[in-house]
Amino acid sequence: MDFIQRLDPSKLVQAGTWLSFITALFTSPSYNLPIFLFGSYAQENNEASQSLQTFTALLGGSCVIDIVWMIINSSKQGRFSRFLTILLLLLKIPTFLAFGLSLRQRGAQFGGLGIRGNDLSGPTVWSMPGGFTSTGRDGYQAMDEESHVESNRPPPLPVNSTTVPPPTTNMGGPGAYQTL
Repeated sequence: MDFIQRLDPSKLVQAGTWLSFITALFTSPSYNLPIFLFGSYAQENNEASQSLQTFTALLGGSCVIDIVWMIINSSKQGRFSRFLTILLLLLKIPTFLAFGLSLRQRGAQFGGLGIRGNDLSGPTVWSMPGGFTSTGRDGYQAMDEESHVESNRPPPLPVNSTTVPPPTTNMGGPGAYQTL
């Protein structure tokens, strides 16, 4: 890991861009040059971690696709273009790791990979405006606690058993509106 921390991501992207530009002259994967051009943009833009995360994912996925492409098109490539394609593939591995480390240092989360992505027990702090206070427990009760609710209402009046409520007249069916 110490080796990857000493790598300069901008130099790796620049080398990958030049190497993919040279391999574009021969029979080689055509997606490498656009990926590295996007990587040079994403690396220069310090505010956007989403584009850096997208480049890192594209770079990792293109490593697998490069291997499949070389297996399928092995008869169409010359020795020199195959050498450059393998060299570019080998350059993608430390570039992917350096950008992944750079993203991790910026605090990015890899949601699809399960690395701190959906970790709700981590450093997430939930807060709600109003309602609950941090010093007291106004309005909040844990499941294990007994309920100690203080009421501001006066106690109910004693019910006189001799008074009968007036009869209600039901004009409509159940759920119908009544006029008062």
